[in-house]
Amino acid sequence: MKILISPAKSLDYKSALPTAKHTVPAFLDEAVQLNASLKTKSPAELQKLMHISEKLADLNWDRNQQFETPFTTTNARPALFAFNGDVYSGLEAYSLSENTLDIAQQNLRILSGLYGILKPLDLIQPYRLEMGTSFGLNGQNSLYAFWKDQLTTHLKNELSSSELVVNLASKEYASAIDFDELNTPVIHPVFKDFKNGKLKIISFFAKKARGLMTRYLIETNAQTTEDVLAFTAEGYAFSETETTDTSQPVFVR
Repeated sequence: MKILISPAKSLDYKSALPTAKHTVPAFLDEAVQLNASLKTKSPAELQKLMHISEKLADLNWDRNQQFETPFTTTNARPALFAFNGDVYSGLEAYSLSENTLDIAQQNLRILSGLYGILKPLDLIQPYRLEMGTSFGLNGQNSLYAFWKDQLTTHLKNELSSSELVVNLASKEYASAIDFDELNTPVIHPVFKDFKNGKLKIISFFAKKARGLMTRYLIETNAQTTEDVLAFTAEGYAFSETETTDTSQPVFVR
């Protein structure tokens, strides 16, 4: 099974790491190219490009200038322990056992605007570059144009015959993969909560639920669709009645 999740805007480069293991991103050369272009942009240009505040623009200008290779454990951090958003709150990576972390390294992939696709232990330096940003290289005006063929081919080459892909990434990041080209089963779980008597997708809860499911799939070393549908955490359960498309199983609470 391959599990896809999104990165997070919030980063953590201070907490003590639970492992010394680390790897190098598959698309580090491409990240270097993208960063070289980002380095030429002023804080004001970054603010306009990324629709962020002046303070965040200054922060990320500084990050862009400090980006350097080679990546080491002193200037970079494993991706799984660098991202710190809602999905990662549900995943609680710091409490994963060593054996479970090995399973995560094999099965989990994090999509990224700068790094393309990451294994959990791939070293990354602090950055901000959302996949939906209108930015690219070599005459391309978007990161989708830059990444889509590369990431789809890379993921396809990682998959064994009929290996299941569970897409828990946001639409913004999942759009960087051509799922039809993978030629393998793909499911896109949906999470809904009751609010005012109606079932709705509530962003904060849905993001955390993606992290909860990611942890469940890693801890159980899940392999099949049936394994995915057996997910129950924090009140969520698969709803056959709410599911109208088997490729988009709905989990409700």
